[in-house]
Amino acid sequence: MKAKEERTTHVINATGRPLGRLAVEVANLLRGKQKAEFVHYKDVGDFVKVENFKNVRVTGAKKEQKTYYRHSGYIGNLKEEKLGSMLKRRPEEVLRRTVLGMLPHNKLRKGQITRLKVEL
Repeated sequence: MKAKEERTTHVINATGRPLGRLAVEVANLLRGKQKAEFVHYKDVGDFVKVENFKNVRVTGAKKEQKTYYRHSGYIGNLKEEKLGSMLKRRPEEVLRRTVLGMLPHNKLRKGQITRLKVEL
């Protein structure tokens, strides 16, 4: 039987990198796609630490046009927030939501996203 593999920690500097390309790299590391033993039904990914996220680059008019929604469950309680204001208020949430959309929508997703750490 194969021994339990250790998870390594990858440190990524986000200064000047586009948000989407950074999120693709983070999602692939969280899933473990760079490993030889990767299979889609096992969680073999590593820890990812993103530094200097406040200096991430957002291209085009996304800061004014991209909208994030949340709903409390009560009637008429749909909240929306633009990307620009969310980057000021909670920048780590922007990366978390972006990466979460790139992870597979299954039971492994929750464990994978918990291994993401963002430093401003």
